[in-house]
Amino acid sequence: MNLGDWQDFDGLARLQRDRLPAVLAAAERSPFYRKRGVADLAEQPLTTKQDLRDAYPFGLLACDRADLATYHESSGSSGEPTASYYTEADWDDLAERFARKWVGITAEDTMMVRTPYALMITGHLAHAAARRHGATVVPADNRSLATPYSRVVRLLHDLGVTLTWSLPTDTLLWAAAARAGGYRDFPSLRALFVGGEPVGPARKARIARVWGAPVVEEYGATETGSLAGECERGTMHLWADRAVFEVQDPATGELRPDGRGRLVVTPLFREAMPLLRYAIEDEVEVSYAECPCGWHLPAVRLLGRAAFAVGGLTQLGLEELVFALPEEYGVWFWRARADGARLRVEIEVPDRWRAAAVHDLTAALRAAFPGVEPLVAPVPAGGLVPFSLLTAQAEVMKPRGLFGAGEDWDSALRYY
Repeated sequence: MNLGDWQDFDGLARLQRDRLPAVLAAAERSPFYRKRGVADLAEQPLTTKQDLRDAYPFGLLACDRADLATYHESSGSSGEPTASYYTEADWDDLAERFARKWVGITAEDTMMVRTPYALMITGHLAHAAARRHGATVVPADNRSLATPYSRVVRLLHDLGVTLTWSLPTDTLLWAAAARAGGYRDFPSLRALFVGGEPVGPARKARIARVWGAPVVEEYGATETGSLAGECERGTMHLWADRAVFEVQDPATGELRPDGRGRLVVTPLFREAMPLLRYAIEDEVEVSYAECPCGWHLPAVRLLGRAAFAVGGLTQLGLEELVFALPEEYGVWFWRARADGARLRVEIEVPDRWRAAAVHDLTAALRAAFPGVEPLVAPVPAGGLVPFSLLTAQAEVMKPRGLFGAGEDWDSALRYY
């Protein structure tokens, strides 16, 4: 689909209305919805993450097990993991949505996939989208002893990687590893695709300047695949031709098509696991204002996972203040702990900028959160991200029982 083909939002609404009967019929084929009952979408209760946990593993299955292509589980970042499954037809839809980038994926690209290839969908999703567009995939995985940061940087440099897919935080860790390893030039890199955590304008701009390439944001979940992507004007657009989106007011429970609240999604093209009004627990702000990019799709601003807010503080709000510090301070890594009205923020900052960074961030925090007393604690380089993490070599080995006299046999039988 050409995203410029939608002439207006009314056409989008018609597509959703035409597709909904098939969605409701598919849902009735799953044990969960057959037991709950399926009504018109406007009367349908929310499907929650707890519902998915209670239906583990195949209570939401709406097709024959033989038709499944893959099985996945979420990361469990806000509770117990949830199960998800997809057919080959589902995968065609998943890959098409992921590839909707204003920086396109082509056969000339070499794309490093630096998100997990395990039970979560994220690595497999990017891999599938890249291969369907002919790109060469570098399956670098994440949180893997086989691909430490030093190896990632070497691959980025030596292979002439043109596109990457990772968490936003990972791109700064690569930059730190590149600096530690003496790498300074990555001329082939033309875009960094990021997702999996909220990233504000200040951090996005910092990452783009560090790498000299645009940062293109993606939003989705293991249970749904890609739900939104960024246009060339920097606006995130919901894929409303592939799902119905609603916003729930957490105070009243009211569902609206736009405004601020928690996102609710009903995928329109899902064979294996239909979801009706799935409450994804992310705080968003949705708008149907026209965008100069020409995509007649609703805009969404991601405000963070509801479970990651502490009082009136959000990770995204704190991040914006940290990355609004002058770039010469060199602050890339931070963490914070809220305890009632007190907020301790630790920032990794070179000695020469410690006093200035503490002063500026303390002032910014007091202005942004008048009821909070901040304590900004500077830590030296390596205090939050150890140098050993950036320079470590791969430790993976096959199981082994026989060693020579001078070898370390404490590694016997290890799989890691």
